[in-house]
Amino acid sequence: MKPTLLILAAGMGSRYGGLKQMDELGPDGESIIDYSVFDAIRAGFGKVVFVIREDFAQAFKDQFEPRLKGKIETEYVYQSLDKIPEGFSIPEDRQKPWGTGHAMLMAKEVINTPFAIINADDFYGKDAYGQAIEFINSSKDVNEYAMIGYALKNTLSEHGTVSRGVCESDANNNLTKVTERTKIGKEGDKIYFYEDDYKEELTGEEPISMNFWIFKPEFFGHLENGFKRFLKEKDPNLSRNTIST
Repeated sequence: MKPTLLILAAGMGSRYGGLKQMDELGPDGESIIDYSVFDAIRAGFGKVVFVIREDFAQAFKDQFEPRLKGKIETEYVYQSLDKIPEGFSIPEDRQKPWGTGHAMLMAKEVINTPFAIINADDFYGKDAYGQAIEFINSSKDVNEYAMIGYALKNTLSEHGTVSRGVCESDANNNLTKVTERTKIGKEGDKIYFYEDDYKEELTGEEPISMNFWIFKPEFFGHLENGFKRFLKEKDPNLSRNTIST
């Protein structure tokens, strides 16, 4: 069975002012999603699962189904605040669903192959999908996962700061930590991350995560257990977190 591409497209676009995952950018109205799925099909993916919200589901399907029909199998799952593990309640002041981990869990019942996960509004380049397929084909350990990393300097914006997960690895290139830096930007030819009144210079060569991960379906069990621990032990409104693996 061919691998699956899981696309996180449920974002509300509150800062952007709209659903950027559906914006048309290409000469024939292509969105970033169109380019991502095209690259994934060429690399060898056989199915795409979209995590979206029910309130824009029909508009989303109307835009993408005609382009994808006959090219790749598609499926849709819906992320909403009330979809949490049994035994937990929604915090009174929680207004929107949790982040990447919660969104991924929406697809637990529809993915049974190795899969890659990406953001709907990020462009990764065709080589990323090829590398993902190479890892899937070569990795035989169900508990071995991977991330497609990028050099920080290649992911910055000329129009303000960005949020990035700065990665650390051991001598064997195993990922050991991802630290979210919510404000990274350039001053002249230098790069800094800012936090309150503090700033620290970065080299630009730091490997960072753009949320392109490769997992085996067994990972959903680990993810669900981890999300339950998070709900039980952590502040559900936590906005910044360091994740060790």
